[in-house]
Order: sequence, then C-alpha cells, then structure tokens
Amino acid sequence: MLVRRGLRPRLGPLDLPFASCLDDRAADRIAERLGHYAFRLFLRGAILRRGPFSPAQATRFVTASQARRLAEDLLELGLAERAPRGRYRLVRPARSFGATLEWYLARELRRRLGLDLAVDVRSGAVGVGGDLDIVAAAEGKLIYLEIKSSPPKHLTRAEVAAFLRRVRTLRPDLALFVMDTALRLSDKVLPMLREALGAGSGARLRRVIRETWAVAPGLYAVNARQDLLENVCRAIADGLLARSPPPP
Repeated sequence: MLVRRGLRPRLGPLDLPFASCLDDRAADRIAERLGHYAFRLFLRGAILRRGPFSPAQATRFVTASQARRLAEDLLELGLAERAPRGRYRLVRPARSFGATLEWYLARELRRRLGLDLAVDVRSGAVGVGGDLDIVAAAEGKLIYLEIKSSPPKHLTRAEVAAFLRRVRTLRPDLALFVMDTALRLSDKVLPMLREALGAGSGARLRRVIRETWAVAPGLYAVNARQDLLENVCRAIADGLLARSPPPP
C-alpha cells in the first residue's frame, strides 16, 4: 500500500530492551505487563536511567513498595538483573521506550483486530522526516499511528507539524496521534493539533470515549486513560464505521 502511493518504504531496526525473536510465551508475558500503565512508566524510567537504578529512581508515580515489585517484575521477565547496593540494571539497554511501546501496540492490534502491520517504517518520502511508527492495513484501508511515549509537556509544535506532513504525504484512511499518558489531551495536545491543521481543515472535535477524540475527518487523538489499547481500538472502530457505506 505504501509502494502504491509512490513511496520506497524500508523497515528500521527496533530498539528494544529484549530480543526481537522472543518465543510466544515470553512475548505474551511481556505484552501482558506492558498493558499496565504503571509498568510502562517504570520501564520507561528504567531505560532513561541508562545504567544501574534503584526502584525509586525509575518512577515517582508509585509507592516505594510498588516500585520494588515492578523492579522484581523486570527480573522475572528477564529484562533486568540485580546490581550492587540493591539496584537493578537492564540486560539489554535501549535508547528510549518508544520502540517498546510500538512493539506492544502492534502486537496487540494484530492479535485483537487481525491487522496486517509494519513497525518503524522509513517511508522514503522526499522532504518528509521521521519514521512511520506503525502502519496497518484493515478492510482495504490504510491506518497510520504516530506513537508518543513522553508526556504532553515534552510535545512541540514542530513534532505535530511533522506528523501532519507525514499524514498529508501518506494519505491514510485513518491517522491516530497516540500519547501514552493519563493526562488530558484537551489542555495542550488538541489545541496544538487544531492550530497545525489550520482554518478550513474541517477540524471539529468530537469525543469518542474518555480522552479519545475525533479531531478531523479520519484523524484521531488518543491517550492512555484507563486502557491505552482499548482507546486505540475504539478510535480505529469509529474511523472504519465512518468510512463504511451507510446501511440500506
């Protein structure tokens, strides 16, 4: 579908804190834990430490006892090992948490919705920077997901503008701007998207569920409130229904 649009896509290597060739049982266990927001925050913090870390250093959003349990989860999953002075270190350090979040969402969308997917795709489009985090095919329609693992305070106007350039180049049937945060999108993210879209874009906000929003025809903003995966699935369902023929 990308080649048909005149692009020359190629896959980039996934920067994961575990082997990409996991057996199904190990992958299932990691994916199950990544379904929990607190675990994702903890693993993200552990990756950002770039070396040995104490549980408390990985996140400030849980209690000390909860942080210790999350660190032990990393040990049990084979993602971390013990380090001196009660600390831990990742067995396979990664540069960021972004690829892990992409891996999790792609795996679960394939399992739950039966999508054909590619992750971390370099589009080859001239003058369009950045990779396509997830592209998927469903019912003959192309879906593009931009995944942000950092909180909204780190989002810049340049990132939003780059996302919309990729959307305009790719021309997907559905585009999702996904942020792994429980914070409201209406404070910063939605205004930035509407500003970047500009007047005459047809942008008209509509809440799909919780903090999942239809921003413009075929464009959705999604956060992680209650359940990130469910929110993404609800946005895709809403978009597919909107593009289906009306009932007789």
